[in-house]
Amino acid sequence: MSPYQSPIAPGRSWYEDSVERPAYPALTESLSVDVVVIGGGFTGLSAGLHLAKRGIRVAVLEAHRFGDGASGRNGGQMGTGQRLSPKEIEAEYGFERSKALFDLAEDAKANLFDFIADNGLDVDLTPGQLNVVHRRRHVDEYRAEVENLATRYDYPHAHFMDAAETAERLGSTRYFGGIRDTGTGHINPMKLVVGSARAAASAGAQLFETSPVEKLERRDGRVVARTAAGEVTADRALIAVNAYGTGLDAKVDAHVMPIGSFIGATEPLADPDAILPGGEACADSRFVVRYFRKSVDGRLLFGGREAYTAATGDITRHLRKQIAEVYPQLKDVRLTHAWGGSVGITMERLPYVREVEPGITSIGGYSGHGVMLANFAGRLYADRVSGGNRDGLAAFEALRIPAFPGGRRWRSPLLFMAMTWFSLRDRL
Repeated sequence: MSPYQSPIAPGRSWYEDSVERPAYPALTESLSVDVVVIGGGFTGLSAGLHLAKRGIRVAVLEAHRFGDGASGRNGGQMGTGQRLSPKEIEAEYGFERSKALFDLAEDAKANLFDFIADNGLDVDLTPGQLNVVHRRRHVDEYRAEVENLATRYDYPHAHFMDAAETAERLGSTRYFGGIRDTGTGHINPMKLVVGSARAAASAGAQLFETSPVEKLERRDGRVVARTAAGEVTADRALIAVNAYGTGLDAKVDAHVMPIGSFIGATEPLADPDAILPGGEACADSRFVVRYFRKSVDGRLLFGGREAYTAATGDITRHLRKQIAEVYPQLKDVRLTHAWGGSVGITMERLPYVREVEPGITSIGGYSGHGVMLANFAGRLYADRVSGGNRDGLAAFEALRIPAFPGGRRWRSPLLFMAMTWFSLRDRL
């Protein structure tokens, strides 16, 4: 039998070959529950688990298989804070709001660590993150960021690296400096998806794969999610599809845009200690960011969105070129896996959280920061539905997230032009 190939994303990921994915049934009947969750990634599975643990009847509908979307195919890096730096958020919202959003992100990080531990999940959790400077002109900004985090944001885990330390920690002289963050880490995201699904099912959530929602509507005061073979009627619905739910809700489509991201996995390196010897993950300062880390078996996992226009057959060529720019000694290394997928972004690179219709909430648009935020957002949704904490989700709801310009017809071409411009600017 041929290996499973996701119908919504090119290539087969190394993550898929690192863990066994249990299969869940498709929806073939009509159900009545308290909450229907559409989307079986980090957000949806976390919401399903926490709702079920609170005694709330919940069904989770995934259009394909759990992990086929960004949750199972991403770079696995957590990061710190929100997707935007505290300086950028402070310029828009002021210090008090910026500090609250930073603290909320730290709560999300702690929640993820606790979630992994409490559920006994083996997700290859590895500490450390390097954020490195690809242009010398950004060095002073990174140095100031470390000072700002320590003195104003009460975050003592970030350390500025000069060019020499950066080269030593990377095993590459390509970058001019950076930040070492010992308060975060990286994971195998597919293992987190698999573990989250098992935990949700054990708690009593009803999980369904290969059950795409064809229509979401309100009927007789309730919400109905209809699939080809059944439907779920609920008091509330959570849209947790991120980049993969085009057509479910016009407001979500206007505010969350899918962009391509591509990753390659090398064969196990001949000298793995020469690359990222401390085991940290790494992301660089490009707007079209490059991100990389080692797997637990000594492979280099290297991703970049500069290949966002690539077709399936082009993934390896694009990634090999980028790997060789950072690690010339790996120019001939063999890639055993190359895969892609879509990441949901917003104009402001901050999450889009809204009640888009009465009883229907959408959570997504993590803009590459979902490993840390998504699991927590699902829990916050469950907290609200069960009558608990409302403040966390409200902080995201209060963010000003404009719609992408151009409407349905022009927003994708406009994004393409913008990404092309930023890609060119990264090279200057």
